[in-house]
Amino acid sequence: MATAREEQKAPAEITPERFSEITLAIEAELSRFMVGQADLIRLTLIALIGGGHVLLEGVPGLGKTVLVRSLASVLDLDFARVQFTPDLMPADITGTHIVTEDDGGHRRFEFQPGPLFTNLLLADEINRATPKTQSALLEAMGERQVTVGDRTRKLAEPFFVLATQNPIELEGTYPLPEAQLDRFFFKLLVPFPDAAELAEIAKRTTGSTTIELSPVAGRSELAAMRELSREVPIASHVMDLAVALILATHPDKAGAPDEVKRYVRWGASPRGLQSLVLAARIRALLDGRFNVALEDLSAVAPAALRHRIFLNFEADAAGVASDAVVQAVISAATEGAKPR
Repeated sequence: MATAREEQKAPAEITPERFSEITLAIEAELSRFMVGQADLIRLTLIALIGGGHVLLEGVPGLGKTVLVRSLASVLDLDFARVQFTPDLMPADITGTHIVTEDDGGHRRFEFQPGPLFTNLLLADEINRATPKTQSALLEAMGERQVTVGDRTRKLAEPFFVLATQNPIELEGTYPLPEAQLDRFFFKLLVPFPDAAELAEIAKRTTGSTTIELSPVAGRSELAAMRELSREVPIASHVMDLAVALILATHPDKAGAPDEVKRYVRWGASPRGLQSLVLAARIRALLDGRFNVALEDLSAVAPAALRHRIFLNFEADAAGVASDAVVQAVISAATEGAKPR
C-alpha cells in the first residue's frame, strides 16, 4: 500500500480555483496555531509558491521560528533548523566526509549530509555567523546544490531557506553581504502584535489545550501551484510598471525620485524584477484573478525591494529607512504609469 508521501509524488492538477482553495486552507490551518500575522503568512506563502527564500526580521518572541515550523507541518515538508553562531563552520551546514568501517574492517570515507539536505531550512539568527559560513548558503540558495570536496550534490526539491535576524541586537553580528541579500525572494518585517493579539497569545500558550497541525498540501501540489503561477498573463503596461519600479531604484536613472538620488548607493538587481513579477502573478491568483493588476505590483514591491536597495552614509546619518525609499519609488513609478 502506498504511503501518503508516495501518493503526493503523483502529478497534481491545479486549477485557479483549486490554487486559491489550497492557499486559504493553509492560512486557515496556520491561524489555528498563530495569532494575527495574516499579511506575514500571506507574503511568506507567496514566496514559497514562487520557489524563493525569505528573510524574516523582527525582535525576539514574535513567532518567526513558530511560523517556519508550522509551514513545514502544513505542507508536509522535511524540516531542519540551524542556530547560526560565530563558531559555526561551513561544513556544519553543508556536510562533510567521515571515516566509516564496514563489517570486514575496511575503512573508507563516507559523506555525511548536513542540515542543508532538507526541504525547509530555518536559518535562525543568520547574521550571527561569520561571512565564511554565510557564504556557504549562497550556492545552495542560488543553484539548489552543494559542493563539498570535488563533488557537487543536488539538494532535495523543493528547497527553501527561511532565515531570521534580530534588528536590535547588533553586537557580535555580521551583516549579510549584498550578494546573499539579493538571493532572498522577500525580506519580511515581523510586526509586534496589538493588545487583543497579545491577550490571545497568552490564552493559547498558557492553557491546557494542545493544537496539532494537519498537512494541507504536499510537494506535488506546491510544484503544480508554482507552475500555474508562471502561466498568469501580464499585460505590457503592467510589465512596463514593474521595469519602471526597478529602474527608479537606481540614482543614475532618469525616473529616480529625489529620495533615491540622495540616499541610494545602488538599486535593485534583475533578480528584484523577477521576484516582483512572479510575486504579483501569485498575488493575482490568490485574489481570484488570472491577470496581473498594477496594484499587485505595488502590494508586493516593499517585500521584494527593501533588501535590494543599498543606502549610502547620508541615509544612515538622516535615519532614512529603505522602506521610505521604496514608497517613494512606488509613488514615482505609479505616477508615471498613469495615462496622460
